Amino acid sequence: MFEGIITPIVTPFNRDEEQSINYEAAEQLINHLIKKGVSGIFILGSNGEFHVIDEDEKVAFAKKVIEIVDHRVPVFVGTGACSTKETVRLSQRMEALGADALSVITPYFIKPTDEELFEHFKEVANSVKIPIVLYNIPKSTGCNIPKEVVARLAMIDNIQAIKDSSGDVDNLKGYIEAGRGKNLSVLVGSDSKISIGYSLGAVGAIAGTSNVIVDVLVKLNKALKTKDTETASALQADIDVLRGVLKYGTVPSIIKRSLELANIATVGPARKPVRETTLEVDEKIKEMLKHYQLI
Repeated sequence: MFEGIITPIVTPFNRDEEQSINYEAAEQLINHLIKKGVSGIFILGSNGEFHVIDEDEKVAFAKKVIEIVDHRVPVFVGTGACSTKETVRLSQRMEALGADALSVITPYFIKPTDEELFEHFKEVANSVKIPIVLYNIPKSTGCNIPKEVVARLAMIDNIQAIKDSSGDVDNLKGYIEAGRGKNLSVLVGSDSKISIGYSLGAVGAIAGTSNVIVDVLVKLNKALKTKDTETASALQADIDVLRGVLKYGTVPSIIKRSLELANIATVGPARKPVRETTLEVDEKIKEMLKHYQLI
């Protein structure tokens, strides 16, 4: 389950007053990604705008995605919240729907102690039977999970992976060491660090850029697994062309607009307060897409 390229898909929205979820576009995107060879579909992560979607919407979206995927690949569902109570409740609801695994982000806004972090993840894991992926993204949460806490959490049966989006190679290395000899897989969450992560012992990547340039990411995974270092080096560098335009908008506006301009899926805008891209930014996105021969 924890291997290869797992796409943290954007949540498609309609351009209506409510910015309601566009299920048709979700199906369009999911089928495209599975056909291209991704190893998993991850919903309600950072690129999936979990932070601006209410609980009932999350459940309805997850139910539909699980139906669309229909066991072709595993479905990972983000259930993390600031409170342990809310995280447990949402995790149990997603397990009941048939999610294959849950991704649990660290509580954000506050800065929990190491013991508070441990108890939070332990309580969530004990509330369900399916696998848990710890999600570390300190630039967004203000909280980095220490490797010592990860080593303790790895002793819990269904805590089976960690996604590290810190971008810190030493941090990633610490998680790999913490999981050694235990049933804990490490997944790279920073797309610029996929090659180095694999070289250290990571087994896969949850790569936001694979929404748009899925061919590049799937080929990179294959090259890394077959030790084709020359091809892997070129593909890893090629990701930077997309990464270079991400600075022109708030997450995930550039990824969403790229999907639309490439005619991959009509995923709509990011939810407010994030604004739609300007015509000037659209031109930069089009130049990027031309590089990948997507338009």
